[in-house]
Amino acid sequence: LLTMYRLPRAAFFLLVVRPVVAVLLGMNVRHRQRLPSHGPALVVANHNSHLDTLVLMTLFPIRLLPHVRPVAAADHFLKNRLAAWFFTRLIGILPIDRNPRAGKGDPLGIVTEAVERGDIVILFPEGTRGEPEQLAAFKSGVAHLARRHPDVPVVPVYLHGLGKALPRGEGLLVPFVCDAFVGHPVHWNGDRNAFMEQLQACMTALADEGNFPPWV
Repeated sequence: LLTMYRLPRAAFFLLVVRPVVAVLLGMNVRHRQRLPSHGPALVVANHNSHLDTLVLMTLFPIRLLPHVRPVAAADHFLKNRLAAWFFTRLIGILPIDRNPRAGKGDPLGIVTEAVERGDIVILFPEGTRGEPEQLAAFKSGVAHLARRHPDVPVVPVYLHGLGKALPRGEGLLVPFVCDAFVGHPVHWNGDRNAFMEQLQACMTALADEGNFPPWV
């Protein structure tokens, strides 16, 4: 179904999203070459702002846009028909149920299907937007996906500054120079705890690479 929206989606990112990111945010991207050049792949990032998803999507060339699918909470982004149309058709989110009922099915099924199609899936393992520049513990959903797809690379990306450009609960975008640090791919190693520790360590190392002063 997304195929019929390929042109409007590309136009939206070229004419709206990319100019905003380039002019108002002045994104600095470190180690861009580590980003996956094709799918399937999982891209995981810290989460401080609604800008996070759009910024991550602009890191990829337009030709890959139809295959870049961010995971998002169904209860938050599908509140009404207009929101559902915008986020599923123009942004291309994969809506998941954050509070699935027992026996309702596989909450990660829609993500698994995207990976099996060869998409690049964007995930926020913290689960929700946290305080700016404070990394929270990752939830284990990403480990379940990595276990299902052990050959698929998991690429960590640390985002800095977006929590100040558009803080949680705010609707006004503040021009602010932001950064994205791309890490080396992590692969499933057969042990959930070890995998999560490795992924968290990679993200912490990326955060330390910027040598940013404490957030005030």
